[in-house]
Order: sequence, then C-alpha cells, then structure tokens
Amino acid sequence: MNTVVSFIIVLGLLIFVHELGHFLFAKLFKVKVLKFSLGFGPKIFGRTVGETEYLISAFPLGGYVKMLGENPDEQEVETEDQCSSFAHKSVWKRFFIVLAGPVFNLVFALVLFCGLFIAIGVPDSQDTTTIGQVSEKSPAAEAGLLVGDTIEQINGIPVIEWLSILNSVKDSEGKPLTLQIKRGTEQVTVVVTPAIDSVKNVFGEVTEKRYMIGVMKAEALVYEKVGVIRAIQEACAQTWMYISLTVMGFVKLVQRVVPMSELGGPILIAQLAGQQMAAGWIHLVYFIALLSVNLGILNLLPIPVLDGGHLVFLGVEAVRRRPLSERVQIVAQQVGMALLGSLMLFVFYNDLVRIFTK
Repeated sequence: MNTVVSFIIVLGLLIFVHELGHFLFAKLFKVKVLKFSLGFGPKIFGRTVGETEYLISAFPLGGYVKMLGENPDEQEVETEDQCSSFAHKSVWKRFFIVLAGPVFNLVFALVLFCGLFIAIGVPDSQDTTTIGQVSEKSPAAEAGLLVGDTIEQINGIPVIEWLSILNSVKDSEGKPLTLQIKRGTEQVTVVVTPAIDSVKNVFGEVTEKRYMIGVMKAEALVYEKVGVIRAIQEACAQTWMYISLTVMGFVKLVQRVVPMSELGGPILIAQLAGQQMAAGWIHLVYFIALLSVNLGILNLLPIPVLDGGHLVFLGVEAVRRRPLSERVQIVAQQVGMALLGSLMLFVFYNDLVRIFTK
C-alpha cells in the first residue's frame, strides 16, 4: 500500500507540474485550453470551469493539455476562434508554450532543493575513517574487515582522514598493510593485502586501475544552516548536477556504455518511491527532484509526440517560414507513438524481469 500511495503522489505531482507549465503559458498567450487532464484514457472525474474541462483519467502514466487548434489533423478553426487558437499564434509563442512543460519540471527540482536547503540546511559530508561498505570477495572481506570498523593506524602511522587511507593503499605496491582497527570497544589488528582493481565512474566505465582493498567510507552528513541566497545557489548547483548526469545517462545509453536492461518503468518507479518514502521525507524529496529532472530532459528528446519533437517542428517552421505539411506531421506523430509504445513495453519487460529474477 505504501508503494502504491507513494507512486500516485510522486507521479501525479510531476505530471501536474509538467502540464501546468503548458497550461499557464497557453493562458499567458491567450490560447483557449479545452482540457487539462491528469492521466490518459477514460474520464474518472471531470469538472468544467470557465472554458476548460479539468479531468482525472484512468491511466496515470502521463497527462495532457488540449488546446484549440493544436493538432494538425483537427478541422479548421472557426474564424471567430482564430485569435484563441494555438495554430494561429506566432512560432515563438507556440515554442514557449511547448517548452514550458519540461522547463517547469526542471524549475520544480530547483524549488524542491531550495526549500529543502532553507528548511534543514545544506548537506556537508564530514570526513571519517569509519568503513561504510565492504565489497564481497575483496581483500578487505577476506581479511575480516567489517562495516562500522574505524581505521586508526596503518603500519603504525595514525590516520585521521579517508584520503590518507586511499593513498596508503594506492602506494602500497601490493605489499601487506597492518591496520589498527577500533571495533566497538575493542582494538583489533588486521593484515590486508591490496590488489589491483578497476576504478569505475557512475556509469560503470573504468577510469583507472590501482591498488585497492574494497572498502568505502561511511556516510557522515551534517546540515549547515544557510541563508536564502546561499540556499538558491546550492539548489542551482544541485539541479545542474542532476541535469548533467541525466543528459550523460542518455548519451551513455546511445553509446551502449549503460545497457538498455538498466532502463526502468512505472513498476520500478513505484518500488523506488515506496523505498524513499520509507527512508524518510528528505530521501523522498531528492527522489522526486531527480525524477522531475529526468521527466524534463526526457520530454526534450527530439521524438515526435514528445515536447522535443514539437520543438523540432516549430524550429523547422521558423527556418522555412511555413509549417511542415499536415501529412508529414501526422506520419511523424504516428512513428513517435510507435516508438514510445515500444519503449513502454520494453521498460515494463525490464521491470518484470527484475521482479521475477530476484
């Protein structure tokens, strides 16, 4: 139940923010909005306010804002409605209406981080010599090192920072190291022999090979109280980091550095949302911000049906000074729907494989 509730909250919030961007900019440029829907398919609940029908639809994997004169296969808009038709607005106005959805997702991530940093402070990782993770079948595991052990000396030399441990192991040339360990209230001596291993980045690419023992330091976060200006600066930096990682993730998928089997769909999102909610609201906020950035960047991909595809059409129209033919746009949208449908089936397949191969 926790997983379902968190999934509905997270996905519903992100879809609402995305569609709100389209809606507000449509209103700004005086385009008539016919429908504002959270979800696709049959209507579950709807209410008309003014000229717009607000809907909650059956399938919660997206949403849409339907504007007058938006689709190329629609019938010609009546003359008296042309001033409020999407199709009769200038290219740059239509461009900003389409762009607003993804941009709102990116801005929403920034707002979340800013609010979080104002509320609890900016996270700062404190240095420690305590082990937070021991890799299986590593020299550390074979030597008997445990999570929670604090390394106090290496070969009789005191260590007070994790960098000293890394450098001692790196420069060991594979010779055994004698570690003085504090384990609870006990003092333990452990001998570990470093071995050559690969250092990998976040995408699994090997960046270098050096002597390692297979341990990672424990997380020791403290939160530094900051003012609004500093919180905004840190929120911008955090959001930009998420944007960069997301863009590079798509690049690595194309380069086949990251396998397609790593892609996840709604089931994985629901599982992760449930885990983050259980871990605490701070973890959930970070997760929502990451998903919001992912949704924003995904929608900017130049695929017909997605916002990025529409932006490409509008860019071509601006250069040619006339839109592409209705036939070309309709065919492109059909191709885009086929690609998007195939991708959805593929990520559902990945999710099911993860569930049944655990």
